[in-house]
Amino acid sequence: MTGRVVHFELPYEDGDRARAFYRDAFGWNTMVIPELDYTGVTTGPTGEDGTGKEPGFINGGMFARGEQEPRGPVLVIDVPDLDAALARVEELGATVVTPTITVGDMGFAAYFRDPEGSVVGVWQTAGA
Repeated sequence: MTGRVVHFELPYEDGDRARAFYRDAFGWNTMVIPELDYTGVTTGPTGEDGTGKEPGFINGGMFARGEQEPRGPVLVIDVPDLDAALARVEELGATVVTPTITVGDMGFAAYFRDPEGSVVGVWQTAGA
């Protein structure tokens, strides 16, 4: 398990307003991905593969806040085996709030609530 924070997610009520705010406040670039109902966010210079060209920053995304979790900002942690990671966090007192979902051809995500009440995402890259 790498355990590195590799992504963040911010919910919004109004996508256009949220994209404009972060673009104007911090210079972030956003890209609406309609087929995923999601907005990709780059917070620094990236290469053609979408990964950061400089150390020290991560990229993220934005999504419409719904009735289900997650409803607040989320850190996403990279894991080599999503099922094993979910089993382990459950053993340690977490509760899975969103079971594994496929994210296009990129990979797999799930969300859990830790024993302190925070919702955290876990990510497994496809083919990893």
